[in-house]
Amino acid sequence: MAAVASTVAIELTPRQLADLELFRVGGYRPLTGFMTEAEYQAVLKDMHLPGGQPWPLPITLAVDAETAALVREGDRLDLLDGAGHRRAELEVRQRFHYDKTAEAQAVYRTTDAEHPGVAALYAQGDVLLGGPVTCFGASPDRAEDPRHLTPTQLRERFDSLGWRTVVGFQTRNPIHRAHEYIQKAALEMVDGLLVHPLVGVTKEDDVPADVRWRCYEVLLDGYFPRDRVLLAALPAAMRYAGPREAVFHALVRRNYGCTHFIVGRDHAGVGDYYGPHDAQHIFHEFDVGELGITPLFFEHAFWCTECAGMGSAKTCPHDGANHVFLSGTRLRGLLSDGQRPPVEFTRPEVAAVLAEAYAQR
Repeated sequence: MAAVASTVAIELTPRQLADLELFRVGGYRPLTGFMTEAEYQAVLKDMHLPGGQPWPLPITLAVDAETAALVREGDRLDLLDGAGHRRAELEVRQRFHYDKTAEAQAVYRTTDAEHPGVAALYAQGDVLLGGPVTCFGASPDRAEDPRHLTPTQLRERFDSLGWRTVVGFQTRNPIHRAHEYIQKAALEMVDGLLVHPLVGVTKEDDVPADVRWRCYEVLLDGYFPRDRVLLAALPAAMRYAGPREAVFHALVRRNYGCTHFIVGRDHAGVGDYYGPHDAQHIFHEFDVGELGITPLFFEHAFWCTECAGMGSAKTCPHDGANHVFLSGTRLRGLLSDGQRPPVEFTRPEVAAVLAEAYAQR
């Protein structure tokens, strides 16, 4: 049946716009659009698409029942950003209902509405529209932004630098000393490091992306070999899906040209919903080589007062009384209390950026 023109236009949320941008640049390969019901159910069931490709998270377009009632399968819908710009067109292959509780349990391992990912799921519309999207160029705020490098651009950079092996690092926080420690450990194994912070939607209490970016710049300028590190932004939204999101982050970095990916303690976790190593264990549920990227697993790093440096349970002989554990949660707590993080926690240049930003808030 020939596609029918539709007068329906959908204004996307920031989270949906982030998905659209990753479709546009190829960060979600092999996906070409929002999932149909068969794709959605296959991903929930066993983290693979119907064709057998690994994919752990549903990428869907949810709308309310009133909007869904105006849409027919075969329609082509305009997808708009918050300013009313036409960003893409969706060819509606399917319109289907779904079970939010079942998705929450499968993806987040909990149905607790206090979980930020579950809360976002429960708040979205009750009908999903699936089908391929045709994008019409970068969003106006990113078209000239040098921080946003596409997979093609990053691969070209890697080639020009002679990097055959590249390790990707995901973060939604400023980089503290534990992050720096595992990044440099990984950099001993490969040609280059891609620091690839997520700059899409995060929790309200996370450090804002612009502040984090200044932290990344001062850290890399002072403490990393500049010919072996690249900094670029990932436009994805944060889902806080723990283990499944760790695999998702790895696959996206594969699409951006990375050969290796750092998976630390409680990757993409929040609260105490996941065990400290669940995000590492999940990778063993995939066949060797299936993901097309090699995960590098790291223990929880800490500052040891006896060693006067960073270490982990694998390298430090001293007991826990000498260990200063670092986390984004603790960092935000110190800053909210008006305290500057100590040198054991983060580099002084990074602490200065954060202290200034929180003082202004």
